Amino acid sequence: MKLSSPPGPIDRRILWTASLILWTGFAITASAVFGGKVEAFDRWGLLAARAGGEHRFIGSAFALEAVRDMTALGGVLLRNLFMLGAAVALLLLGRRREAVVFALTVAGGWIANTLVKALIARERPQIVPHLMEAGGESFPSGHSFNAAVVYIAMALAFAALSRRQSVRYTLVAGAMLLSAAIAWSRVMLGVHFPSDVVAGWLGGAAWAFTAAALLYRPAEAEVPSG
Repeated sequence: MKLSSPPGPIDRRILWTASLILWTGFAITASAVFGGKVEAFDRWGLLAARAGGEHRFIGSAFALEAVRDMTALGGVLLRNLFMLGAAVALLLLGRRREAVVFALTVAGGWIANTLVKALIARERPQIVPHLMEAGGESFPSGHSFNAAVVYIAMALAFAALSRRQSVRYTLVAGAMLLSAAIAWSRVMLGVHFPSDVVAGWLGGAAWAFTAAALLYRPAEAEVPSG
């Protein structure tokens, strides 16, 4: 008897549907930014966690440290360490194709985000004091885009190892929530406009889902032993 849900990628129809929704959201956000329609939203987001004329962070020292720890998960060092660890784990599990696709997805996403940032060259916000050092262009947020690519692509790769749909979707949903939290931490630190991180997260998530839809093989049913 064939297994109803054999190990393999999530159904391509689901991946393409998610990709379409996410790319549409990215296009709408980018259009709103270029059209100058996000000023109120950007200002609200940057001031939401600030108080007083000096726009001080309203949380405790522990809360601020937690926000910095969250943003570090999307930084170059930790993000790439997780990426390398996941790629090695996939190789050790005999999933060479998944490891290669995962690495190519991450590398391609980084290149795409870097090119878009250089092309648009939006300056970082100066509405509130920055609570950590940040350089380079602002739109779309590199932390947001690359964190979404790495963690969602990682979840999609490992989801292929489980026969249970609940496990697969929990992994992907968890990665989406984690990367969204990383994205918003950039706003709380004052180094990105909310529209930067919304566009970055939508674009990075769309990139991960699109790569999975294009590159992963369809699942093949397996016959359980015994």
